[in-house]
Amino acid sequence: MIRLEHVDKIFNTAAGSVHAVRDVSLQIEDGEIYGIIGFSGAGKSTLVRCINLLERPSSGKVFIDDVELTALDEKKLREVRRKIGMIFQHFNLLRSRTVYQNIEFPLRKSKLSKAEKDAKISSLLELVGLSEKRNAYPSQLSGGQKQRVAIARALANDPKVLLCDEATSALDPQTTQSILKLLARVNKEMGITIVLITHEMAVVKDICDRVAVMEEGAVVESGNTVDVFSRPGEEITRDFIETASNIRKIHDLIADENELTKINAGDQMLLLTYSGSNAGEPLISYLSRAYGINANIIYGNIDFLKGKPLGKLVVTLSGKAEQIRQAREYIDSLGVEVEVIKE
Repeated sequence: MIRLEHVDKIFNTAAGSVHAVRDVSLQIEDGEIYGIIGFSGAGKSTLVRCINLLERPSSGKVFIDDVELTALDEKKLREVRRKIGMIFQHFNLLRSRTVYQNIEFPLRKSKLSKAEKDAKISSLLELVGLSEKRNAYPSQLSGGQKQRVAIARALANDPKVLLCDEATSALDPQTTQSILKLLARVNKEMGITIVLITHEMAVVKDICDRVAVMEEGAVVESGNTVDVFSRPGEEITRDFIETASNIRKIHDLIADENELTKINAGDQMLLLTYSGSNAGEPLISYLSRAYGINANIIYGNIDFLKGKPLGKLVVTLSGKAEQIRQAREYIDSLGVEVEVIKE
């Protein structure tokens, strides 16, 4: 549905050139939910604006449904854009218009009759759960309700693609989850391809089929969401996981020489990463029984990526060197990823 080929975007400013997007090539399949994640300044928002040519790439090609947008004139580009919906962090609603009128706005040049427009808008209001708010103004709505109006407005022209640029960043965690469930429903029931731009792993981990990780304008890692986050190949991806699980706190405790992280000579402190089937293994109790070592849990966290468990466990192993070595071999045999963080 979406194909980017060697897309670059360079901004020329008074202070010099800014290379916001660097040689990005991506392929996003029809009907999938695709996440593009990166910390602030990574270039992800510029990249999503290159998809619908709100920002024209400095070089490279952009295809939507096999149509090359970068080769179209402005008139044809406007026609194609009607099938690309977009929602933003700050909703971008028309404050002087009601909820109904905001959703109606994209339909002002459509060939639908008044009755057909009303039926479509009423259907969209029902979809986003705001039928009773049709005559309310944006100032009378909560943040979550405003974003629901923005989603309904983006769906008014029956788009094939929905681009979401930090669509949940201004919302609290509970409201974020409700918006993500709505987007998942839109994807499932309407078959719309969704691209989610975010700096929060929590946004992509539940609903994104695949994900790309951006850093300094480039895509540094991409693939199936479960694979990328359970076996990250890049430091930036590991940073996202540690931020989401708060696992990085253990490194701060070690640096501060916290009492909790003190170990004896010969002991090892390990970070264990479980994924998939091995997340259910009764590992710690087995190590103690089978190898006669003490395994002390310092920190534990389990999360779910597309319904599959991803666990992080920090443990200290105490005992004889040979027993610890055998225990480590057993852990490896289970496919559990092991990182020694202190010894």
